[in-house]
Amino acid sequence: PYKATPFLIIKDFLKANELPLFVNSVYKDDEAEIAKVKTELISGVVNPKVVKEYRDTNIYSLDEHLDSLYKSRFIEYQPIIEDYFNLAITISTEVQALEYKKGGFYIQHSDDANALLDKENNIVGYTTVAPERKLTTVLFATSYSETLKDKFTFNGGELIFNFLKDYDGNTITLKPKAGDMIVFPSNPYFSHEVKEVKEGYRLTLVQWHNAI
Repeated sequence: PYKATPFLIIKDFLKANELPLFVNSVYKDDEAEIAKVKTELISGVVNPKVVKEYRDTNIYSLDEHLDSLYKSRFIEYQPIIEDYFNLAITISTEVQALEYKKGGFYIQHSDDANALLDKENNIVGYTTVAPERKLTTVLFATSYSETLKDKFTFNGGELIFNFLKDYDGNTITLKPKAGDMIVFPSNPYFSHEVKEVKEGYRLTLVQWHNAI
């Protein structure tokens, strides 16, 4: 409550000469996994499955060298993240490279919970399905741009925090720059969506972190 924003943006987490390494590695990779969404079958049993109406995203794993580079950089920034949110990170997931090509999107969702809907599809609550996710980190490997330049830019694909407003009452909408990382709590207050990519190539490196 004493910070300028309830999320943290780290500028230039990756350097300009490092970003192409990640983009080129994924861009030429054909070993993609189609991203899934969390669905709860019965209380406490979660079954991830592909639902194209909810998201259109491909997932890649980083090669060993790039994974090591990312993780060593994260260790450098971890004390800053922990101080900002007043917590201690205990364990983190593996890094996922999330690829959004033209037409890719992800509807409004919370990273640790599923929304409960009424008959009119209004959100009336949430049920936690991934309690180990306390903090989300999203590193942008490509940049938002009004005019596309190359495979390192995209148009559309804005990151929107559905329940967060600025001082003028506008919904928080981020048009990120490559190399920047955004860090935010994984709970439903930070429900978010990725708008449809109109053109270009949107690549992010995502992790979820448990913490105390």
